Amino acid sequence: MTKVDAVGVDAAGPEGLKALEARLARDLQDLCYPPANWVPPANPGPQAGGVVGPVVDAVIVGGGMCGLVAWFALTRAGIRNIRIIDAAPEGREGPWVTYARMETLRSPKTLTGPASGQPSLTFQAWYRAQFGPGAWEALDKIPRPMWMDYLRWYRRVLGIAVENETRLDLVEPSGTGDSGTGDLLRLHLSGRGAGQVLARRLVMATGRDGTGGPVIPGFVGGLDRRFWAHSADPIDFAALKGKRVAVVGVGASAIDNAAEALEAGAAEVRHLIRRKEMPRINKFMGIGSYGFTCGFAGMDDAWRWRFMNYSFTSQTPPPRGSTLRVSRHANAFFHFGKAVSALDERDGAVRVSFADGTAYDTDFVILGTGFTVDPLSRVEFGAAAAEIRLWSDVYTPPEGEESRDLGLFPYLNPDFTFQEKHPGRAPWLRLVHCFNYGSTVSLGKVSGDIPAVWVGGEWLGREMARSLYLEDIERHWQALHDYATPELQGDEWRPSEIGADRLVNGLVKAEEV
Repeated sequence: MTKVDAVGVDAAGPEGLKALEARLARDLQDLCYPPANWVPPANPGPQAGGVVGPVVDAVIVGGGMCGLVAWFALTRAGIRNIRIIDAAPEGREGPWVTYARMETLRSPKTLTGPASGQPSLTFQAWYRAQFGPGAWEALDKIPRPMWMDYLRWYRRVLGIAVENETRLDLVEPSGTGDSGTGDLLRLHLSGRGAGQVLARRLVMATGRDGTGGPVIPGFVGGLDRRFWAHSADPIDFAALKGKRVAVVGVGASAIDNAAEALEAGAAEVRHLIRRKEMPRINKFMGIGSYGFTCGFAGMDDAWRWRFMNYSFTSQTPPPRGSTLRVSRHANAFFHFGKAVSALDERDGAVRVSFADGTAYDTDFVILGTGFTVDPLSRVEFGAAAAEIRLWSDVYTPPEGEESRDLGLFPYLNPDFTFQEKHPGRAPWLRLVHCFNYGSTVSLGKVSGDIPAVWVGGEWLGREMARSLYLEDIERHWQALHDYATPELQGDEWRPSEIGADRLVNGLVKAEEV
């Protein structure tokens, strides 16, 4: 008898994947998915300022992992009148096949990630269906490009209609809708889907740089762009063959870019590391749990700050495999205690000056300096970006726990929405959900990293359903009164008078007159 794999088929490959997709479809059908849309339709009110089409209940910006999870969560919550856009071409959403350069994911292969509680939607099920249980057992970490293949499949089997090559340029308030609907947002889009859209909610599922951008240290100064790049930039690694390369930092992205340069034939790659020692322990790995994920947002400000500040200052080490990918090259070097103070062009090369007074020359510099959270840098919010309330506006840490970086994170409501810095100046910010890295200090790592993104999705769906329902409370009240579909047809009983019948031998018999 043939052993049946977990996907319910006795063969892996195309037929196995088809069987998995059939099982997923049945699972969703058994869960009555998708539920009916319960949100009353809204139309532009007289203050909306011109007709731009029907009002959309939610627009999701970002078709990467978080955007797909957000779409699935809202759809499962019965919020069906939604759109999802992404600036990238189809299949290139997120970092996985663009600026992410690691060989494998850091996360364990067993994490369910964006599957949102659906076994047939997990990476494990997808992989086993194609390659079999033996291959799954032999797999160590998930190859990065394969994760993107899985996300493309996720999008296809769920029928998520991402509008690619469409960018959000500006969001602004647009009055109120009709029939008591709350405030609306006017979205200005460019690209293939250029135009204006009215929406009740906006979800910024824009990833690592979703409320900020790459960190470009001041020491770069006016150095010509041909001499340097950030790790998130497109880099022509082939052009670095035979060149001297300096990589600032030793985080995961710095390590991955160093490896790419070495494998492309760089003459040497030198990591310039401000710290005295290599970080070796991923502190959050020791306390990761469903309890921490759900409990973090319930902590007071002091505890939330303390946990995140400790994590940031400890620094997450690069993966062991990625580090070995660099160190196996004889022309790779790790220089600790070398804080860069300046970069200057010298005779067609780059003079790197250090805080300790030393210097050396290189041909190209890669900044593995990560991303900053800075809502002021997000042009989509226009002048209102300055009205986003930050942690620095709310919390003053005790001595020894100061952190400028943490202070730049937005101070969010429990439903991922922004707060105003000055009440009354930009009240529409409460309609924008920050479902990206910017939510980390307020709500934890539930809208960016693989381990808990499914928790964040369910959270977002629940909270948006709550707010939309309460916003339409009068319409739902009226619907309660207006509902008039009978469950009984009137022929299920026969009326009688008391005393008009009697029991004879346990049976009802009409009284004789």
